[in-house]
Amino acid sequence: MQPLIWESRPDGLRAPALVCAFTGWNDAGDAASTALQFIGSSLGATRFARIDPEEFYDFQATRPMIRLVEGKSREIDWPEVEVYAVRVPRAPRDLILLQGPEPSLRWRKFMQQIVDLSEALGVQMVVTLGALQDEVPHTRPVQITGFASDEGLVQRLGLESSNYEGPTGITGAILAACQDSGLPCASLWASVPHYIAAAPNPTAALALVRKLEGLVGVSVDAQELESDAGRFETQVIAAIAQNPDVQAFVDSLEAAAMEQEAGTAPHVPSGDVIAREFQRFLRQRGPGGS
Repeated sequence: MQPLIWESRPDGLRAPALVCAFTGWNDAGDAASTALQFIGSSLGATRFARIDPEEFYDFQATRPMIRLVEGKSREIDWPEVEVYAVRVPRAPRDLILLQGPEPSLRWRKFMQQIVDLSEALGVQMVVTLGALQDEVPHTRPVQITGFASDEGLVQRLGLESSNYEGPTGITGAILAACQDSGLPCASLWASVPHYIAAAPNPTAALALVRKLEGLVGVSVDAQELESDAGRFETQVIAAIAQNPDVQAFVDSLEAAAMEQEAGTAPHVPSGDVIAREFQRFLRQRGPGGS
């Protein structure tokens, strides 16, 4: 059986862009996966394909979930990558959304599935979404870095070009496969303050949605996500105000950001210890805390 399983064929897609996001290493604060899921739910995405997980996942690392059906029988939900079609009549193009956990195994074969899917549907552009932990303060607008096979696109969108070198996730591997196949591609990354990276971050997700809109030319009504981002920021401000050590660290990050803008940024010491204490503080307050 082929790993890419077609449930239906979305004919008539107009100049589609394939947008991918994966949970796991590439998804600090759940920002990338939240952004993609929000776009899908807002625009009425319909699933038409999936990638069978058997070849690509270590089920001890990415475990399947068991659930009760009508309180009687049990079913297992296996981790899998799902593919959705989004038709946007008033936009210049339609979208294909691909989401799931980052695969554990056989990345090169997995990458080829993405390329094959793109070629089969006439995809005009492949975009990956990601989020990374960074030493940035939550008091600043979310910084979006990016890469595009067309450098002019990076400049037009006002992206900060990434000069990162080091370990990569599946998003970086997919971009390399697209480039090798001649598919236009781009990547958008949101910087998430590392001291709140464990909590879902709708502010970073909103920033990714807004930047993606400019990249693919598709608008999304993000009022609900904007409301979530406002509540999140209020919770973070209230939590930090009750912890002088964390407040002092955030102030140092803010000062460093201001000096960086002036071109004289000092070295900012690591905040790993404070970050761990702050994460524990948020967990103690629970999901209903302010």
